[in-house]
Amino acid sequence: MVESGQKIKAVFIVNPFSGVGRHKAIEKHLRHRLDQDKFNYRVVYTQRPHHATEICETALAEQVDLVVAVGGDGTVNETAKPLVGQDIPLGIIPSGSGNGLARHLRIPLDINKAIRVLNALNWHKIDTVDVNGQFFLSIAGVGFDAYVAKKMTGQRKRGFIKYFRIAVREYLHYRPKKFTLVADGKQFTRRALFISFANSDQFGYNTTIAPQAKIDDGMIDICIMKKFPIWKSVFLAPLVFTKMIDKSHYVEIIRAHQVNLRQKEKRINLDGESVKLSKELRIKVVPRSLKVIIP
Repeated sequence: MVESGQKIKAVFIVNPFSGVGRHKAIEKHLRHRLDQDKFNYRVVYTQRPHHATEICETALAEQVDLVVAVGGDGTVNETAKPLVGQDIPLGIIPSGSGNGLARHLRIPLDINKAIRVLNALNWHKIDTVDVNGQFFLSIAGVGFDAYVAKKMTGQRKRGFIKYFRIAVREYLHYRPKKFTLVADGKQFTRRALFISFANSDQFGYNTTIAPQAKIDDGMIDICIMKKFPIWKSVFLAPLVFTKMIDKSHYVEIIRAHQVNLRQKEKRINLDGESVKLSKELRIKVVPRSLKVIIP
C-alpha cells in the first residue's frame, strides 16, 4: 500500500452511538495495540447520519492508505461507500450490535484481536451490491425485514433483544406481501413474509439466513421466507443459529447475478438501516469491488 519504510496513513472513523459500547475506549486500545512503528493514524468521531461517508471522502482527498470503520454494519456501510472501486482498503473494528459482515469475514469482535488483524494488513477483495444507485455489503431485505428495520430506526437502545421484541410484537398482524422478481432473466412471483438479498451469509447476531452465500462469488442469494405459524418458531430458530435454515420448506433460495424486484412498498433494509427507495428495485452484484482487511 505504501513504499517500504514509510508509515501507513490511517483514519479510524468511530460511531460513538453504535451497538453496545465496545468502542468507548478505542483510542486507548489503539495506543496499546496498534503497531505504532507501522501506522500514522488519527481518530474521527461521527456526529450525525451519513457523516462517516463524508469523513471517508475527506480522508481519500488527503490520500490516506487505510480507512477503518469502528461501529456496526450501518457504520461499515457508510464508511465503505467512497472506497468501492478504489485501491484503498477498508478495515473493520466491529462494535455494533449485530456485526453481520464482521462475523461473516471472521473478524474478531474483541477490539484488541481486531486491531491485531489490522496490524497484519492482509486484504481480500469482496463483492458489493448496487441497489438503485445505493449499495450494501452484507444483507438487504424487503417486506417484514424492512418493516422491522423501520421500527428500529431512532431506537435509543439496539441489540438482539430489542430487535426480537419488536419482531415478535409486529409478527402476528403483519400480512405477507406479493413480490415479482426477475432473476437473471427468469421471472418469479411470490407471496412472502420477507425477501433477503444476501451477499454474506447472515443478518448478524450469528443468525444465518443464507448458509451457502459467499461474499466474493459474484452472486446474490435471494432468500424468500414464507410466513409460518408462530408456534413453529421454536423449531425454526435453531435452524437459523445452526446454518440450516435453507432446509426448511418455508425458505426458498434463488441464486443470481442480478435481480429486478417489484413490490408495493418503497422500504428496503440496507445493512440494517431502513431506506426509502422505490417500488421497483434493480439489484446487481459489483464483483470484487472493495478491498477489506481480513484475518
